[in-house]
Formats: sequence, C-alpha cells, structure tokens
Amino acid sequence: VVFLGELHDNPWHHENQTAMVGGLSPKAIVFEMLSSEQADLVTDALLLNQDALEKALGWNDSGWPDFSMYYPIFRAAEGAEIYGAQVSRADVRDAIMGESLATTFGKEAAQFGLMSALDEAEQATREAEQLEAHCNALPDEMLAGMVLGQRLRDATLAREIERALAGTGGPVVVITGNGHARKDWGAPRAVSGHITQ
Repeated sequence: VVFLGELHDNPWHHENQTAMVGGLSPKAIVFEMLSSEQADLVTDALLLNQDALEKALGWNDSGWPDFSMYYPIFRAAEGAEIYGAQVSRADVRDAIMGESLATTFGKEAAQFGLMSALDEAEQATREAEQLEAHCNALPDEMLAGMVLGQRLRDATLAREIERALAGTGGPVVVITGNGHARKDWGAPRAVSGHITQ
C-alpha cells in the first residue's frame, strides 16, 4: 500500500501523484474524493474522456478542486480498479454531533479503532491542530467532534484499502490529503500489513 498525500489544491502534488501512479502500475487506487458509488461508475471508456468522466462523477458539484488536476491521475491509473472512500458530510456531521460510530461506520467500527478513546496527549494535540486548521475560529466544544470526524475518514480509507487489497492483491495506491496519510495517526495506523509512504 502506497500513500500519496496531497494538499488538495496543489497542482505540483497532483503531478507527482500522476508520475508515481504511472511508475507503480497499481492494481487498485483508493480515492478519498470518491464515494464507493462514484468509484463504481468509472469505466475504461470514461477514463479516455476527461469531460465525460468529470460529468459522470459529478465532480463540479463535489467541492473538490478543479478536475483538471486529478484527471491525469485517473489516466495514469488505467487498468487499475478504482475504490472510493469518501465519507458523506451527513456522516461526518453525525459523528461530530455525537451519533454512535458503530451506527455511522457499521459493525467494523471497533476493528478500525473507532470505539476506543485516544490517549489524552494525542487527543489534545489533534484538537489543537483542528483549531489551527480552522483559523482558531472553532468553539472548544466542537474540537472533540472534529477529531472524531477525521478518525471516521481515516477508518473509512483503511476499510477501503483492505477491501482493495483483498480484491486485487495489490499494489494499492491511496490518493488522499496529507493528514490522512500520516503514519502516526492517519489511515496507515488503521491498516494492517506493510505500508510505504
């Protein structure tokens, strides 16, 4: 499993991801930006047409940066199975508002570390980073929920990575934000097996 982190709006990061995908020829790619339903729409024919793929994925309505930065990654991934690990805004909101992650994520919540509290030092550090990432504008009472939302995204990535490994045998490339690619507390921590980052 190879994690290729990014700042979502950095074209240089996407150029590097494209080059890495082309060089690795993975059997599967997991995109943070796609739902599993969107991933199922990707066909070999769509991969040949940027406008058609963008339209099929509804990318313009997704809130992600311009598709022209991501399309070369899809082209370089030709022949790979596409997996989606996007968490809906509604599920993140439910996590932030205190909905049980066993309900939101499903029966594997404990397996992917969602039912265990973080140790106090990590929780405090992660809350501080969430506050900084949101321009110090979040009320303190929202910070724990924001961390939980990030953990939900990490666990969803990890679940799809393991599904991709089981389905294809790997190698698997993961296209995701830098925070989710962190080895110390991102998706790699929730994935069993060998990780290259």
